[in-house]
Amino acid sequence: MLATFKNTLIDIFLRLLKNDRIRLALAQQLIESRPQLDQIENQQSPYITISNKLKKKAEACDRDDIIFITGRFRSGSTLVWNMFRQIPTVTSYYEPLNERKWFLQQNRGNNVDSTHIGVEDYWREFEGMDKLNKIFDENWIRANLYMDSSSWNPKLKEYICELVNNASGRPVLQFNRVDFRLPWLRHHFPNAKFLHVFRNPRDQWLSFLGNTAISKEDIEFSFKDYFYLNNWCEDLAAQFPFLSIKNTPHPYQRFYYLWKLSYLYGIQYSDLSTSFEDLVTDKELVTKNMINTFGLNTTVDTMTGVIATPTLNRWKNWANDSWYSLMESECEKNLDLYLKTKPDDHSSNKRTAQ
Repeated sequence: MLATFKNTLIDIFLRLLKNDRIRLALAQQLIESRPQLDQIENQQSPYITISNKLKKKAEACDRDDIIFITGRFRSGSTLVWNMFRQIPTVTSYYEPLNERKWFLQQNRGNNVDSTHIGVEDYWREFEGMDKLNKIFDENWIRANLYMDSSSWNPKLKEYICELVNNASGRPVLQFNRVDFRLPWLRHHFPNAKFLHVFRNPRDQWLSFLGNTAISKEDIEFSFKDYFYLNNWCEDLAAQFPFLSIKNTPHPYQRFYYLWKLSYLYGIQYSDLSTSFEDLVTDKELVTKNMINTFGLNTTVDTMTGVIATPTLNRWKNWANDSWYSLMESECEKNLDLYLKTKPDDHSSNKRTAQ
């Protein structure tokens, strides 16, 4: 009888966990109850002697030539990755956390997105790196998308370090899944440089929708998720409750929340932020800024040869300014209420390409 009662309690508990409100409340309690350890720092034990040889051993995470590229899906990050790929002294890795596992030939397939003009493959730099499969964790793709500096993920650090160590020349890693992991990356790769790319959210939204013919009137009920919007919102709702589909049912507003939060994290944690629009309309100036900021051994022409001029402001064909503005203004009001307003104290050492 005791066993039956125990099983009943477990069943009730598991059912409760399926409730979004309860699950998010528990997640918030875990966040708030986590001990704050920033008040102390580790010191060398007086009983341990570390040899000079070990002290001088250089680790991949300490290198000062690493460049991380961060941007949301459909932001133009593939174009920026391809620009770096043209530099002979650089190994430019495409989205190392992609579920296609570029390092496994039998897994990655042969498909290349037709909108990625001038890209013939994504995996050339990963050839011969099958051993990465022993380290790779599928959870990195869609879970724990928020990581602060104290988050514990040694396997992810090992995975990135393996890519860095296997790079021929300067390692460049382009990610679409580290928007909210930038504090962690900054902490564990303190000497690396970060490049953030962003795009007009309205045009990016249309790119998110793909070739859909769904109108703005039907989108709330007929939205098809091609770029993980629902997954991201579900995972990040513990940190940002307004991302929950119950709190924000309209997909464009959830998209806009993610876009704005990604933008805020990008400009705060990156050495250089640039918009997709500036890159394609003033490519010489923006590329020169990249070269100077990151000390690249290349020319502007080498990098800009892969830039094709796209059609901008396509959003106007889907909905007018009033529709977007109404959606976005509500999001901004809620962001003002939820996020602490701080002075722009990082403006002196952060540069944004114009």
